[in-house]
Amino acid sequence: MTDYYADAPRGPLFPPICLPDIEKAEHRIGRRLPELLRRLYTEVANGEFGPDDGLASLNDGNRAPGHVRDWPCAASVHERNLSEGMPPSWLFLAYGGCTMEWHVSLSAVDNPVLLYVADGHTFGEGPHDGFRHAAASLRKWLWNWADGGDVWGEVL
Repeated sequence: MTDYYADAPRGPLFPPICLPDIEKAEHRIGRRLPELLRRLYTEVANGEFGPDDGLASLNDGNRAPGHVRDWPCAASVHERNLSEGMPPSWLFLAYGGCTMEWHVSLSAVDNPVLLYVADGHTFGEGPHDGFRHAAASLRKWLWNWADGGDVWGEVL
């Protein structure tokens, strides 16, 4: 599958990770990842592909060529978000720009994807009301992106 991305303008992907690394990340997160995410991280790449800025890595210390800081780590962002009061069942997927973050539900059926706007004001609401439904499932959200669709369509 990584051959598919060989000519991508974004540069090389982080190599896939092994199952023990997935399990370490799941231990940090406190929940098992959806099977689709497990397969993507072990068969495609450890982040840096997908909608907007690309999926976060599952472990710390990955740096994309030309970047001055490490690529976001889903487990580290999850720990930060927990300390700020975010529900433990919502896992950070990727940055959406400005104060926006894509999250996946690790507990709801089909793992719906949500967009979180930290300041909440993008939707004209208070600062604690920044979640919006983005896709009924992780599979649908990723398929929409892979098919050239607009992952923002259901959010806005």
